[in-house]
Amino acid sequence: MPSPIIPILLAGGAGTRLWPVSRDALPKQFLPLVGDRSTYQETLLRVRNPMFAAPIVITGPNFHFFARRQAEEVGVEATVVIEPMRRDSAAAIAAATAVAASRDPQSVVLALAADHVIPDLEAFRATCLAGRAVADAGRIVTFGIKPIEPKTSYGYILPGEALGDGGVFAVKKFVEKPDIATATRYTREGYLWNSGNFLFRADILLSELKRLEPEIAVAIGEAVARASNDLGFVRLQPEAFVRAPQKSIDYAVMEKTDRMAVVAGQFRWSDIGSWDALFDITPRDPAGNVVQGPVVIIDSNDCVVHSQDRLTAVVGVKDLVIVNTSDAVMVMPRARAQEVRELVDTLKAEKRPEATDHKRTHRPWGYYESIDIGERFQVKRIVVIPGGMLSLQRHRHRAEHWVVVRGTAEVTIGDQARAVHENESVYIPIGSVHRLANKGKIPLELIEVQTGSYLGEDDIERLEDVYKRTTTT
Repeated sequence: MPSPIIPILLAGGAGTRLWPVSRDALPKQFLPLVGDRSTYQETLLRVRNPMFAAPIVITGPNFHFFARRQAEEVGVEATVVIEPMRRDSAAAIAAATAVAASRDPQSVVLALAADHVIPDLEAFRATCLAGRAVADAGRIVTFGIKPIEPKTSYGYILPGEALGDGGVFAVKKFVEKPDIATATRYTREGYLWNSGNFLFRADILLSELKRLEPEIAVAIGEAVARASNDLGFVRLQPEAFVRAPQKSIDYAVMEKTDRMAVVAGQFRWSDIGSWDALFDITPRDPAGNVVQGPVVIIDSNDCVVHSQDRLTAVVGVKDLVIVNTSDAVMVMPRARAQEVRELVDTLKAEKRPEATDHKRTHRPWGYYESIDIGERFQVKRIVVIPGGMLSLQRHRHRAEHWVVVRGTAEVTIGDQARAVHENESVYIPIGSVHRLANKGKIPLELIEVQTGSYLGEDDIERLEDVYKRTTTT
């Protein structure tokens, strides 16, 4: 019986084309864009099967706690690898593959993007089995998708000669993101979309990377060899990792290697690269609308309406994208959905915080969100997960009042610790050393009122922290 396939999940992207829901502070792979779970969680569940080993997740330094927590929520135990900075998919796949190779150099690895949607689980797993035999024989297999229309945002693959009887073919041609005229011709000529999912033996991928991109191979090899164990995470060595040239795996290996093969995926697939992509993968109402959240639609057709926190009412419109979050509303023609990235660039140039940050800020211990802010005061909602603990800290410019509305807080002020229950409150004077922890089994929720001359998040002197952070709470 063959050894299980080792899945590696790439979970470090930004996803700015799905603003205002996806932002740098919390990108699309960790958000429930389709259904109740995040696409990252759905990807984890896709490989929770005896044919797969425990997954390896590679993500950035701001998301590793969040990635582990979301994996735990769906009952998956994953090895989480922290890439110190973004160096594109070649470095990420190489690092995760090297970690897999440390288990077994000839292990078969399945590289998956954590932000893709594949509803057809059995068809997906059947495709993995079809590609397994040629991957074992030394091929690097990509999953091709039959185009439903010409698209310029995908790479294209032309299948060549058949490799056995399993519906796997050698790759005759591999091209990246053509213009619309070329994409139209490729669709007629039998090209497949490159889904960005790859199946290969770990030693084959690493040897091809060494041959084709030696700078990446050397830098990543050193970053993995000198990686450290940080609270159960695999933290890649930053000085080595940063020396890896920034290239996609397609440009670095797939377009150059003579080992490529393609298997046509008989499943629905979308990379959810823009708001209009929801039309290809999400059920629509009788008028052709894709609707999520508290939405009322009257006499409107072929719209994408996504509402997070507030009622969104739509009357008499057609072919629009309408996205409503707690701090931003975006309305645009559906045909111009690819221009969201330019909008985000404009917002960043104007230094709008909404370009990158959500009102809800996630931390290893839970999250907080601002409810109200004024001169010399700010009100926040704070949620601490079971077992979560804020750093031992003090503030130079503000005092804090905490009111517990759910659960029980363990509050330390100075050298005294006490329990604060629901409907009870506690006062933290300016300059007092303090800490908040949740020792219970349900989330702790409280309202914090800050008062003082300066309320910035950098007014924190951290004295001790179980999460080994040095700057933010």
